[in-house]
Amino acid sequence: MNLIELTLNKFVEATASSEPVPGGGSVSALCGAMAAALTKMVAGLTIGKKKYADAQPQMEAIAEKLGMATNLLARSVDLDSDAYDQVFQAYKLPKDTDEQKDMRTAAIQHALKNAATVPFSVCKLVHTFLPDIEQVAEKGNQNAITDAYVASLCARTAVLGAGANVRINLTSITDAEFVNEMIKDLTVIEHDAQEMEGKVRKLLDKALA
Repeated sequence: MNLIELTLNKFVEATASSEPVPGGGSVSALCGAMAAALTKMVAGLTIGKKKYADAQPQMEAIAEKLGMATNLLARSVDLDSDAYDQVFQAYKLPKDTDEQKDMRTAAIQHALKNAATVPFSVCKLVHTFLPDIEQVAEKGNQNAITDAYVASLCARTAVLGAGANVRINLTSITDAEFVNEMIKDLTVIEHDAQEMEGKVRKLLDKALA
């Protein structure tokens, strides 16, 4: 199933079904794509406005950067579901002989690493534009500050949701170095996402005061 090509209604229906995909990982990637898209939108609504002329070069750079991020994160919606399928298929491999057991174990570990790497890549990509969300909220068109705030919420959800999927796969991975490095980096990303959302919330509160 090519999830990203589904209509919105069909995607929601597929998520609500009893099938395991699309699941939380794909939805987290979609949240990341929407965070990037909203950030790009606010930057676009700022470009060309005399009131925000000083911020235009920065907004143009953000809009270009976030256009690419949106597309990459949208593709991750399907990559996450594909990664789940790989794990599922690995567990179905035969285990009647010692050789088969060894091959099955290796296949499972390979699939689990991929299943952790895909959502981790979502986290890393969203992490690259967390400062941009704060910038469009602070310096962008203030008529769209609520959109910037929703972008911050989507980004936070993408990181925490994808991060949870990383962590659940790491519990079954036997490569300690792989696990420890990923947890170390993930902890920083999760902290930064929550901190950014708090800063944008303060900017919103100031605008609403």
